[in-house]
Amino acid sequence: MDIDMVNELTRVVYTFWVIFSFSFLVALTGAMSPGPLLTYTIIKSAQANTRGYLMGLWIITGHAIIEAVIIVCLLLGFSFMFKNILVVRTIGILGGVILFYFGASIVRNVYRGSPSISFLNSPDGKNQGSPTFGNKVLENPVLGGMMVSMSNPYWWIWWVTIGLAFITQFDISFRNWLNLAAFFLGHEAGDIVWYLIVSILSFFGLRYMNMRAYHGILIFCGIFMILFGIYLGISPFLQGR
Repeated sequence: MDIDMVNELTRVVYTFWVIFSFSFLVALTGAMSPGPLLTYTIIKSAQANTRGYLMGLWIITGHAIIEAVIIVCLLLGFSFMFKNILVVRTIGILGGVILFYFGASIVRNVYRGSPSISFLNSPDGKNQGSPTFGNKVLENPVLGGMMVSMSNPYWWIWWVTIGLAFITQFDISFRNWLNLAAFFLGHEAGDIVWYLIVSILSFFGLRYMNMRAYHGILIFCGIFMILFGIYLGISPFLQGR
């Protein structure tokens, strides 16, 4: 191996690591901010019968699928669609309705006494109760991760602003596939690290809580989702003035 090949390999590895690291840190910072996906992860992890500590992984898998699609769209030049005020408002309304329904379902089920909580008192973690959420899509963590992600218009806005700027700055394209791989893998790694921590703490931590504390957390999360859904529904109209 001659010196030119060594230098080229060093440059490629260095570039890959720089893009991966920056993408990881940016994603981790965003993931740690409170939002509907974080709340959804806490609830799904706490209500899982078994292996709830892996719920964050499945939710981010769905989240990553949608992000892969939007990255492809941005690279193909469709960013203008997500800057259209009508598109932003439509996403805001639909997302707000979904999150409002999600939060209202949580609060309603708590007051009806139907949350899946028997695993808190069961040493084997088995639960024969009915699912907490009526919406079949939200019951599946992968599909739920996709839906909750898409329901947040600020996720779309993040991608056509910060995400697109990152893509432009680091010359990420289909042609530079290593840069693209570093960007995508780093971004999803940042999400996975945080959401796995959240799901582990939620799954194991809530096993030692009494029912009243558990219900209190569910109600808090449900109210947060309701308020956030209302905010997402009206904020695009306020910004458009």
